[in-house]
Amino acid sequence: MSSPENPILSISRVEAVYNGAIAALHGVHLSVAKGDIVALLGSNGAGKTTLLRAVSNLLPAERGAVTAGRILFDGKDVSRTNPSHLVRQGLVQVLEGRHCFRSLTVEENLFTGALGRPSSRAGVQAELERVYALFPRLAEKRRTRSGLTSGGEQQMTAIGRGLMSRPKLFVLDEPSMGLAPLIVDEIFSALKRLNRDEGLSILVAEQNSAVALKYADRATVLENGKSVLEGSAADLRQRADIKTYYLGGAPLPPQHFPKETAA
Repeated sequence: MSSPENPILSISRVEAVYNGAIAALHGVHLSVAKGDIVALLGSNGAGKTTLLRAVSNLLPAERGAVTAGRILFDGKDVSRTNPSHLVRQGLVQVLEGRHCFRSLTVEENLFTGALGRPSSRAGVQAELERVYALFPRLAEKRRTRSGLTSGGEQQMTAIGRGLMSRPKLFVLDEPSMGLAPLIVDEIFSALKRLNRDEGLSILVAEQNSAVALKYADRATVLENGKSVLEGSAADLRQRADIKTYYLGGAPLPPQHFPKETAA
C-alpha cells in the first residue's frame, strides 16, 4: 500500500526492544493521514501497546528503546522530543487501563487535561462543555469522584481529559477493553463525530476488530511485532481470514496477504 502524502504520523521500519534484549517490534510500518482514523489491530502480545508507547516516546520509561527506523509526528522525529512536549505539540495518548485520578471528581479530572497548555478560563470552560456535549453522562457525574463511577464513565473521563489537551493526533490504546458493547459503540461514535466534524486524526489500537473496522478509515494488522497486513477498513471487513484470525485461528498464512502488503 502506498503511504499518504504528508501524513501526520509516519512509522517506518521501526524495531524496538525491552531491557536491551527482548525484541518486541520488527520493522513495523504505518501511516496516519491527516483527518483519518487508523485502527491498529492484533491479538494480545502482538506489539500494539509497544508501538503506541514508541509513538509517544514513552518506551524509555518502560526500559524499552527504539533500535531502528523512524517515527515522525507532523514531520518531526518523536525520539528527539520529550513526551510532555509532544503533548503540547498535539500528540495526545490515552493509555490502556482507564487511568483516572480516582479521588478527584470527574470534572477535576477533566480540568487536569488543560494543564500545561496556554488557555484562558473561558477557553478551558468551552473545552469542558465540548466534552460534556460529547459524553452527556459525564456532565451528570461531574461532581462524582471518578473512583465511584462505572468503567465506561472512567474511560469517557480519560478520553475527555485527553481531548482537553486539544490534540492534533489522538492515540488510544484498547479503549473498548472490559466495556459493554453499548458503551463501546457510544465511545467510538463520539470519536467518529470528532473526526468527521473537526477533522481530528485518530490512531486506535484494538483487539476488537469488528468495532475498530466499523469506525476506522484504514487499518494495520500486527502479528508477533510485525506489520502483516494493511488496507482500507471497508476491504478488511469483508475478509473471512481476518474474522477467523480474531476468533483464535492459526496465524494468517503469507499467501493470504496481497503482495504489496505482505510482511
